[in-house]
Amino acid sequence: MNSTLNTTQNKRLIAIMIGATALLALPLIAMQFTDEVNWTTLDFAAMGMLLFGTGLLIEFTLRKVKKTGHRLLVCGVILFALLVIWAELAVGVFGTPFAGN
Repeated sequence: MNSTLNTTQNKRLIAIMIGATALLALPLIAMQFTDEVNWTTLDFAAMGMLLFGTGLLIEFTLRKVKKTGHRLLVCGVILFALLVIWAELAVGVFGTPFAGN
């Protein structure tokens, strides 16, 4: 039974990593077709850290937190933090130096 659990967890981790990679590939593909998307290496690095970090934190939460309600709460907080950081880096919602203000 333990090997079945590990296999399921590993499949979920692989799916999270593939999903993060696919999301990161979207702007790269868009850059080939339009000048509207213009990401630098730093943009890809920052978004890669955000996506992969978020995915790994969620996977860690799903493995360690046992109660479903607590899982949902922690994962919700992680996703909210991702969205806030992403919005700040993208358009400078809060005017921090991270957004270039």
